[in-house]
Amino acid sequence: MSHVCPIWIGYLLLCPFRGFAHDPAKILGPHVREGMTVLDVGCAMGFFSLPLARMVGPSGTVLCVDIQPKMLSRLEKRAGKAGLSDRLRPVLASEQGLGLQGWEGAADFALAFAMLHEVPDPDRLLREIHLTLKPGAPLLVAEPIFHVRARAFEATLTHARDAGFLLSGRPRVPRSHAALLNKP
Repeated sequence: MSHVCPIWIGYLLLCPFRGFAHDPAKILGPHVREGMTVLDVGCAMGFFSLPLARMVGPSGTVLCVDIQPKMLSRLEKRAGKAGLSDRLRPVLASEQGLGLQGWEGAADFALAFAMLHEVPDPDRLLREIHLTLKPGAPLLVAEPIFHVRARAFEATLTHARDAGFLLSGRPRVPRSHAALLNKP
């Protein structure tokens, strides 16, 4: 786990000012509707997870996957305070996989925001995300431009194609390389 974001950075990622650059409604709103099952990979403390839970409404589900138990614990506390616990399913990933057995073909949308660069085996991770998505469902990938070079992001997109995804767009996400991919 030497590649993962330290827990203290998780608190910084919750900074309210982050919403000016990474407004969840603007970034995710075009892709998420009430009643959906959404996958938030590398959710940390839930900067996107809680807004996703509001977007999917009481009939939707957000699968919140992280490899760090402390991140998920903090997410659960925040969800409880916000009254959104019933919509979130925290999932502890491991080096062996995402831990989403039983959710194959269930997700209507997936988000991998600023986390793929931390994964030692992006091919395996992208194949698991692909397996979890319904046919036609999108995956939004975004990586920070200050941390991930354009060439490295293009390599990530090659991994995504190898996993079975098709590039369907390049949405504008401030201070990020971004791509919208679809499972055919």
